[in-house]
Amino acid sequence: MKRLKKLITYFTITEICLWSFSVALIIASFCIFDRQNYLTLFASIVGITALIFCAKGNPIGQVLMVFFSIVYGIISYSFRYYGEMLTYLGMTLPMATFALISWLKNPFNGNKAEVTVNTLKKKDYIAMSVSAVLVTIAFFFILWAFDTANLIFSTISITTSFVAVFLTFRRSPYFALVYALNDVVLIVLWTLASLVDTKYISVVVCFIAFLVNDLYGFINWQRIKNRQNSSR
Repeated sequence: MKRLKKLITYFTITEICLWSFSVALIIASFCIFDRQNYLTLFASIVGITALIFCAKGNPIGQVLMVFFSIVYGIISYSFRYYGEMLTYLGMTLPMATFALISWLKNPFNGNKAEVTVNTLKKKDYIAMSVSAVLVTIAFFFILWAFDTANLIFSTISITTSFVAVFLTFRRSPYFALVYALNDVVLIVLWTLASLVDTKYISVVVCFIAFLVNDLYGFINWQRIKNRQNSSR
């Protein structure tokens, strides 16, 4: 009981409302459009919970992201979105693991529940840009070979996902903003999928909720960064 109370007080009223509304929206869309794929529902709730922890700079968010990557990879495979499957299982999953290690190694003032926000240097952005181009080119041909559905959007998703996980690993506030951009791409992808099978509308709703939460995460990381800088 004490742990539950501590967990509730850890989040602000805004964060509790945001998480509660997101979960309610996801469950409602599942009941209306799906009612069968409970794995999708489970992944959505895990993902939205991961985002609220990530918005606080808490490493628990990365732990949950590892689980989400595995389940989302399975869901993507079911609709031949091999780009999404390869992205989450081959890139987001290992990068979330590396990010978890990075976040655990860099607590703010010894507080393991909050990572130290980092400011990237010019060389970091150069390395990120060059790597993103190489990853995009490589995955384009891989996805093309796999006859991936909606190849262009799937490739764009690869690029935005790579940049987002790179920034997450480097503890930059901009990771959440790039994830928000990735959410927009995924909303387009799964909207196209829902034109074939309406059950995927629930996935679209999931990523709409992700978009709102990622935007909040970016705003909150800016607040955390300012607070940390002022206390140094």
